[in-house]
Amino acid sequence: MHTLVLVLNKADHLEDILNGLMEIGVKGATILDSQGMGSAIMVGDGEDSSFFGTLKSSFDREHPYNKTIFTVIESEELLHQAMNKIKKVAGDLSQPGEGLMFVLPVSHVMGLAANK
Repeated sequence: MHTLVLVLNKADHLEDILNGLMEIGVKGATILDSQGMGSAIMVGDGEDSSFFGTLKSSFDREHPYNKTIFTVIESEELLHQAMNKIKKVAGDLSQPGEGLMFVLPVSHVMGLAANK
């Protein structure tokens, strides 16, 4: 089992991603409102050190908030289908400010209904 985590900077893709995941058989996901460190620094207290001033110029001001989606996926096959579906909607996430996708192994789960 795996946990697939997507930090989606362009929240307008959220509905298409969730619909795509449902189409391939992902049964559920949790969506959190989130904010990256760079965005939090940009809206900070206004006292810029030279380090934070430099950082502020490199972050995406167009998308200061994002959505973090995570889901537990049982099979390797479904995991790859989900990642491909996300890339089809959101792009390959290789450009700064697009988002971040990663996978974590899951050793134990409680609270998920068994497949019948």
